[in-house]
Amino acid sequence: MVTALAFIFVFGLLTLVHEVGHFTVAKLAGIRVEEFGIGFGTPVITTRRGDTLYSLRILPLGGFVKMSGEDAPVPDDEKAFNNKPVLSRLAVIAAGPFMNFILAIFLFAIIFFFVGIPERAPLVGAVLEGTPAAEAGLAAGDRVLSINGERIETWEEMVESIQGSGAKTIEISAARQDKIITVELMPEIDPETGVGYIGVQRDVHRYRFLASLYYGFVQTVGILVFIIARIAEMVTGQIAPEIAGPVGIVQAVGEVARTGVLNLLYLAAILSINIALFNLFPIPMLDGGQLLFLGLEAARGKPLEPEQEGFFRFVGILFLLFLLVIVTYRDISRLIL
Repeated sequence: MVTALAFIFVFGLLTLVHEVGHFTVAKLAGIRVEEFGIGFGTPVITTRRGDTLYSLRILPLGGFVKMSGEDAPVPDDEKAFNNKPVLSRLAVIAAGPFMNFILAIFLFAIIFFFVGIPERAPLVGAVLEGTPAAEAGLAAGDRVLSINGERIETWEEMVESIQGSGAKTIEISAARQDKIITVELMPEIDPETGVGYIGVQRDVHRYRFLASLYYGFVQTVGILVFIIARIAEMVTGQIAPEIAGPVGIVQAVGEVARTGVLNLLYLAAILSINIALFNLFPIPMLDGGQLLFLGLEAARGKPLEPEQEGFFRFVGILFLLFLLVIVTYRDISRLIL
C-alpha cells in the first residue's frame, strides 16, 4: 500500500508538472488547447473554459495536453500548433523538460530549507550520550583534524577512518574554538553493519529560502552533469549499463518512502532530472525527437513530409518498446536472483 501511494504521488507529480509546462507555454503562445487532463482513463470531472476542456480522470498518474494541430495539421486554424512559428513550437515542447528541472530545484530547496545541507567538513554536529565519543569528551562544534596522525579533510574521510579501525583504540585531534584537543577512544562495533562507530552526528547547515533555491540549482546541475557523465561512460563501454526500469523504480520508490517524506522528495527530485534528460533524447515520440524535427524544419525551411515523420515515429516507438522490455527483464531478474 505504501509503495502504491508513493508511486502515485511521485510519478503523478513528475508527469503533471511536465504537462503543466507544455500547457502553460502553449496558452502563452496562443495555441488552442483542446483538452488538459489530469490523470488517465475515464473522466470523473470535466469543465470547459474557453476553448479548453479540463478533465480529472480516474487514474491519478500524470496528465496530458491535447493541442489543435499537434497530431495532424489543421490548415484553417490560426491557433493550431502546426500554424505557429517554429520558435513558438520549440518553446512549447521544451517547456515540459524545463519544468522537470525547475521541480527538481524546488524539491531540493524544500529539503535544504527545512532540513539543511550536511557540512562537507568533519565538523561534529552532535554527540550521542553513552557513546565512545561522549565518554572521551568530544563535543558539538569540534572539528576533527586528524585520526592516528593522518590528516582528515572531509566527513567521509573521518567515517572511513573510524569504520576501518575496527575495535582498536584511535587517537583523534580536533579544533575546539581557539585550542587543539586530543582524545583517545575505542570505537564500538555496530552489530548490524559490523563496522566501527563512535557516536557523532554530522553538522547540518540550514539556509534561508532564497539561498536554498540557489543550492537547489547547484545540486540539480551537479546531478545532471553526473548523470550525463555516467551515460557517456556506459556508451563508451567504460562501465556496465545500469538502467532501472519501471519495476526497479517502483521498488526503489516504495523502499525510500518507508524511510521518510524528505527522502522521498529527494528521490523525486533525482527522478525529475532523469525524466527531463530522457525526454530530451532525440528519439521520435519523445520531446527531444519533436525538437529535432522542428530543428530540421527551421534548417530546411519546411517540415518533413508526413510519411517521413510517421516512419521515424514508428521506429521511435519500436526502440522505446525494446528498451522497456530489456530494462523490465533486468529488473525482474534482479528481484528473482
